[in-house]
Amino acid sequence: MSKRLLLEIGTEEVPAHVMPGILKELAEKAEKALQEQRIGFSSVRTVGTPRRSALLVEGLEERQADISSENRGPSVQIAFDADGNPTKAAQGFARGQKVDPKDLVVKDGYVYAMVHEEGKATAELLQSILPELICGLSFPNSMRWADLDFKFIRPLRWMVALYGSEVIPFEVAEVPSGRVSRGHRFLSQGDFEIADAESYEKACEEQFVIVDQERRKAMIREQIEKTAKDHGGVAEITEDLLEEVLYLVEYPTALCGKFEEKYLKLPAEAVITPMRDHQRYFPVKTEAGALLPLFITVRNGGSDYLDVVQHGNERVLKARLEDAQFFFDEDRKKSLEEHREKLKTVVFQEGLGSVYEKTERLQKLAEKISDALGVSAEDKEAALRAALLSKADLVTGMVTEFTELQGIMGREYARLDGESEAVALAIDEHYMPRFAGDKQPQTVAGRIVSVADKIDNLVATFSRGLIPTGSQDPFALRRQALGLVNMLVEAKYQLSLRELVDTAMDLLSITDARARAKMQQDVSDFMRLRLKNVLAGKVRYDVVDAVLADVDDLYAVTLRAQAVEDFIRREQSEKFVQAFVRAGNLAKKAESTAIDEALFQTDEEKALFAAFRTAGKTVTEFTSKRDFSGAAEALTALAAPIDAFFDAVMVMDPDENIRNNRLGLLKSIHLLTNQVADFSRIVLG
Repeated sequence: MSKRLLLEIGTEEVPAHVMPGILKELAEKAEKALQEQRIGFSSVRTVGTPRRSALLVEGLEERQADISSENRGPSVQIAFDADGNPTKAAQGFARGQKVDPKDLVVKDGYVYAMVHEEGKATAELLQSILPELICGLSFPNSMRWADLDFKFIRPLRWMVALYGSEVIPFEVAEVPSGRVSRGHRFLSQGDFEIADAESYEKACEEQFVIVDQERRKAMIREQIEKTAKDHGGVAEITEDLLEEVLYLVEYPTALCGKFEEKYLKLPAEAVITPMRDHQRYFPVKTEAGALLPLFITVRNGGSDYLDVVQHGNERVLKARLEDAQFFFDEDRKKSLEEHREKLKTVVFQEGLGSVYEKTERLQKLAEKISDALGVSAEDKEAALRAALLSKADLVTGMVTEFTELQGIMGREYARLDGESEAVALAIDEHYMPRFAGDKQPQTVAGRIVSVADKIDNLVATFSRGLIPTGSQDPFALRRQALGLVNMLVEAKYQLSLRELVDTAMDLLSITDARARAKMQQDVSDFMRLRLKNVLAGKVRYDVVDAVLADVDDLYAVTLRAQAVEDFIRREQSEKFVQAFVRAGNLAKKAESTAIDEALFQTDEEKALFAAFRTAGKTVTEFTSKRDFSGAAEALTALAAPIDAFFDAVMVMDPDENIRNNRLGLLKSIHLLTNQVADFSRIVLG
C-alpha cells in the first residue's frame, strides 16, 4: 500500500529570488534519493511560500524493493583446498557477503555468493533520507544562528514530516520534526496541526497560507488584472516581477493606489522604474499604452484595512516620485552634451582612462563599422553622434539615483535637446540586450553603436587579463558577446571580427605584437563559444564543430552551418565527404601549396588540377556572395577526380619534387574545401 509523504521545512522569510531554485533542487534531490533507495513512488512535486518549502511525494511505497545479486568471488582453485574444504579466501569472501561458506555456488570456475536483501520499511529509511535532503540543499548565501555549527539560507523554525498520518521522527539544527506547522504570520492563530499528508494544502489554506505557488500565482494575476480593469486600465505584468511578488506573499490581496497626475509629465520609465523595480508595484496603462496615475500592489494579507495599506504605499511612492522629479529638473538645466564633460572625471576601468575617452573610442569604432557596412550618410551621422553622447546620462542625477535608467534617460534627454530620433533611439539601444531574453537594437545607428560598445568592452577588459572563467563574469561579457552574435545574425551584418579587434586595440594603444596576437586569439575563442551556443540545437553537433574554425565573419558561420547541414542530408554526400577527408589527411604532410604543372606525371593528377582550378573559381565566387550552398555544390565536382587520383597516383613518390608537388595540390584542395567546412569533423554513417 502506498501513501503520501509530506516534508515541510519552515524558516524565516527566504529571499524571493532564491525560492524557485530551492524548490527545484529539493524535488530533484528527493527523486534521486528515493530511486537510489529503491522506494517506488508515483510523482514528486514541491510547493512553497516565503516561510516554507514543502516536498510532496505521491504514491510512496511502504517498503523498499527487495534486491537479489550474484556476487563473484575467488576462483575454485583458490576457494577450496585439496579435500574440498573452504579456504580462508572463501571464508573471508563468504563473511563479507554475509552468507555461510557452505552456501557458496560454483560456476564457471569461480565461487559465487547468492545474496538476497529484503527491503526495509519506508518509514524507517525516511528517518535518514529526509534530514539528508535538508542538509544537502545548496544556496547562494547561507547563515548561522545561535551557537549552532549549521548553515542554511535562513534559520529553521519548524519541520513537518508525515508519511500518511505517521510522523517521521528526526532532528536538524535542534529542530525536531512533527506535525505542527505555522500559519500566516498575521491572519492565523499561529501554530496548527496537520492530521496527515493528504490534508496539508487544505490545512494551510484554513490558516491563510496558499502553499501551492502555481495556484497563488494564478490568484495574483487574476486579482491584478481585475483590479486594473475595475479602475479603467490594463495592468502591465512582467513575469520577473510577478514571480518575485509570488514569493513575497502567502495570502495575496491586490489593491490599487494613486499618485498625482503631475508626475505623468516625467518620462514614463522615470515613473515606472521606481514603481516597479523599487516598490514592486505593477503600472497601469490605458488600452493605447499611455501610463495612468495608478499602481497595483499585492498585500500579504486579507482585505481588512486596505485603505490604510493603500495610503501607506501611496506615501512611499510619492517620496520616490518627488526624488525623480527633482533629479529630472536638475538634469534639464544642462544639455546631454554638457553633461558629457563630467565623464572626464569618471574612470572607465583601471588603467583604461575615463568614460569620456571611451565615448571618443566608440565614435571612431562606429565610423569604422559604418564604413564597413556601407550604411547611408544619415545613419552614419546618427551613429557617430549617438556614440559621442551614449554615456552622458551616466552622470545625470536621474541615472545616479535610478541606475536601471541608463540609456533610457539618455534617449529622453536627447529628444528634449532636439537631437534626431535616430540618435535618441541609438543611445538607448546600444545597451541592448540588457538581460537574457531582451530584444535586440532595431535601428541601424543603434546596432552600430551597440557593436562598437561591446567590442570596446571585450578588448578593454581582456587587455587587463579579466577574461571570464567559471561562473565569474563581473562585467557581463558573456551576455554582451552573445548579444553581439545574435545581433549580427539577426541584422545579417558582414563584419570582420579581426578588423574590429585590431581597431579597438589601436584605440587602446595596445602595440605589442605578441599582446595583439594573443588578444585576437582570446576574443576569437570567446566568441566561438558564444556562437557554438547559438548554433546548438539548430544544426547537428558535428556540423557546428566543422564550421567553427574561422569565426571572423560571425554571420557567415551560421550560413555555412546551415549549408553544410543541408549538404550532408543529400544523397551521395558520404562519398563526397570521404573524398574531401581523404585529401585533407595527406595534406597535413604538405609544407606549402606550391604547384608546378610541369611536374605532373599522370593524366589523373592533371585532371584533378584542372578540376581544382575550375572549382576554386566557382567556390570563391559563391563564398564572396556568402552562398555556401552553391560553394558546397561546386566542391562535389572534385570528388571523382580525387578518387581517381588516389587510385592511380602514389602521392609519396621517391622523387622529392614530385612528392611535394602532389602534396601541394592536395593541400590547396584542402584549403578550398575548408572555405565551406572542415569535413573531417563530420560524423558519417
